[in-house]
Amino acid sequence: MKEYAPAKINLFLDVIRKREDGYHDLGTVFQTIDAGDTVEATLREDGEICLTYNEPQNYPLESDLVFKAAKALKEFAKTSLGADIHLTKVMPLGAGLGGGSADAAATLRLLNNLWHLDLPFETLESIGARLGADVPFLVRGGTAFAEGIGERLTFVDPLELPEDAALLIATPLDSVPTKDAYAGVPKSGPDRWEQYKAAWKVREAALAADNSANPSVKPLFLQPESYFNAFEVSVFPTHPLVAEMKEKFLALGAECALMSGSGASVFGFFKSRDDAEKAATAMKSISRYQAVTKFWHR
Repeated sequence: MKEYAPAKINLFLDVIRKREDGYHDLGTVFQTIDAGDTVEATLREDGEICLTYNEPQNYPLESDLVFKAAKALKEFAKTSLGADIHLTKVMPLGAGLGGGSADAAATLRLLNNLWHLDLPFETLESIGARLGADVPFLVRGGTAFAEGIGERLTFVDPLELPEDAALLIATPLDSVPTKDAYAGVPKSGPDRWEQYKAAWKVREAALAADNSANPSVKPLFLQPESYFNAFEVSVFPTHPLVAEMKEKFLALGAECALMSGSGASVFGFFKSRDDAEKAATAMKSISRYQAVTKFWHR
């Protein structure tokens, strides 16, 4: 049995406040993309959880989110079954694309089916919340507003890029430790996030009413002002390769470009796949990962 693990980007990301427990309240828009790893599993009757990879990983098994997800689901379901799990890893580490969280979410879906547990998404999301802030969203994927540390989700109608448009994801020859990104990020309070949500509702209402009668209402991807990431303030000064990559996107014709998550990946929208592929070729020497793709949803 096999499960795809689509990664994510953040179309908007603001840091609202630091909480007393040391975590931060965020306001973000998650969007899954058609790029990701693959998780496969076969049933074991002896209850053991075994995990293998397409290539060696530079971290201990016990810290792997796939392994943790399998253990957490087994404990929750109180099942005597186990699984041989194989992770085909293609997404980069430390990239702001939620690759590890996507793998954990895919593992929850996969074993839910393999073990015939029939648990609803809401239960899998609750289990996933204990594994990482991005996991609950990635259990279901699509387009969603997320608040708190990312666990309070409001799913919205899935976004689609125009038919001819393409999304380019590129990860520079750098990685950004999450603690570094949070160290200098400004805490903006709730106003910008609330204004963004209100503007989204106005735009969606206008588009639903009659887009042809509202020519000033453009699709989201055509509005550079719709994209924001507070972590660019803290990441760009100390990780110039990330800042340079964003500048390169824009110089190569991206309609807009933004860092995803706490870095280091940058994404940009292009009016055609050909334009995106040309930009990818131009940035190949400064990238450790690239994908020309679109949004993904079930």
